[in-house]
Amino acid sequence: MGKDFGRLITAMVTPFNEDLEVNYDRAGALATYLADNGSDSIVVAGTTGESPTLTVDEKIQLFKTVVDAVKGKVNVIAGTGSNSTRQSIEITRRAEEVGVDGLMLVVPYYNKPPQDGLYQHFKEIASSTSLPIMLYNVPGRTSVNLAAQTTIRLAEIENIFSIKEASGDLEQVSQIIRETPDDFLVYSGDDSMTMPTLSVGGQGVVSVSGHIIPKQIKSMIDAFFNGDVIKAAQYHGELMTVFKGMFISTNPVPVKTSLNLLGLKVGPVRLPLVEMTEEQVNSLENILKKAGVL
Repeated sequence: MGKDFGRLITAMVTPFNEDLEVNYDRAGALATYLADNGSDSIVVAGTTGESPTLTVDEKIQLFKTVVDAVKGKVNVIAGTGSNSTRQSIEITRRAEEVGVDGLMLVVPYYNKPPQDGLYQHFKEIASSTSLPIMLYNVPGRTSVNLAAQTTIRLAEIENIFSIKEASGDLEQVSQIIRETPDDFLVYSGDDSMTMPTLSVGGQGVVSVSGHIIPKQIKSMIDAFFNGDVIKAAQYHGELMTVFKGMFISTNPVPVKTSLNLLGLKVGPVRLPLVEMTEEQVNSLENILKKAGVL
């Protein structure tokens, strides 16, 4: 299908009030901030947005809030995938009604479908919508790997146009890029794998660190595509500390903590996630200071 979601897609956190209700005003403000600071697209209600603890109605209201806030400046990609095909279709239809630009569908977690089950799941959802779809493979969280061969099959479906690959398997990424049409786009699902993914033909990254160092990530990607691979590799080395820092506790706890430290108030995390220890916060502060963002 081919839809340009750009090179830097930020997976947005969901701001909460102190009473752990969704803070829609802050969500709109954060989306605008990301749009103004280098993100080409924003994923709303993905794992980084604490999707497992958001209700369906909260997700729909978030999609609407962000679409209204960014006013078409960037693409809004709605995280509508779940481990229930039926529920995914319901959320997908409602997301399309509020005017999002695309969808992200995660591999169904916990129920461990075989590869044909994965294929049928994504095919069913794709047939329920006209929106472009990005698949999301994250076996570390879903316990199932979307095999390269299954992705290649899914790439034949007209509105499935890309994948966020967080398998960490560069061989798998290479095979997908090699055996899918040229307009099927592969994004790194890990900040630290951006450069390796670009080097085998990837398009960009769906980023957590895009909240904190968007311009630096954009500079790294631009350097790569401008042919200055050595400069891109230098950026990669310099940014690695921040990339790793975003995972000193479970994502999105460190990135939310970072945003709060930077004055972009996004509030706490919902259980079963918990706040970082004092030691972890100190370590994170040091990382952000060394990177020159705090």
